[in-house]
Amino acid sequence: MSGTSGSVSAAAAADAEYEILCDVQADGSSTPFLRHYTTSGTGAQSFTDTALDGTTPYAPTGTVGRCGVSPNPQIDSKAQRQTGAGSVTIAAGARSVTLLVFSGSPTVAIGGDPAVAFPAGSTGTWSVDQGGKNGERLADAFVFTGAAGSDFLVLSTREI
Repeated sequence: MSGTSGSVSAAAAADAEYEILCDVQADGSSTPFLRHYTTSGTGAQSFTDTALDGTTPYAPTGTVGRCGVSPNPQIDSKAQRQTGAGSVTIAAGARSVTLLVFSGSPTVAIGGDPAVAFPAGSTGTWSVDQGGKNGERLADAFVFTGAAGSDFLVLSTREI
């Protein structure tokens, strides 16, 4: 209809979301459980906790948080540039390692594997997605070695 305006009203619908969390005790042990978040049609929010089966009631007794993640990890970050002949070593246990090659073809040896050349203009990144007290770490050491004419940058992060 020309020249008319109006609005359409729809009743709000209920919504439910689920998340796996951990009940972390003072000794560092943890128990995963399922938290059910619900928003009613009126906008009221609530949650209930169950065992992972989704039906058995569960009551956390410790600190509730994401599983395997420290709530406030301390991260040590480093940027190390190597020009010419020389090497940069990143010890095992890093959370992330990135290589940026500006010139030359430095090599990368990971753990006990043979070294591989990375040509100028290339990059490489190795990382984990969860850190914290019980989190992931890169298991191997990295050795980046340049010859005369090499110019590269190694960025790394590690939880401390």
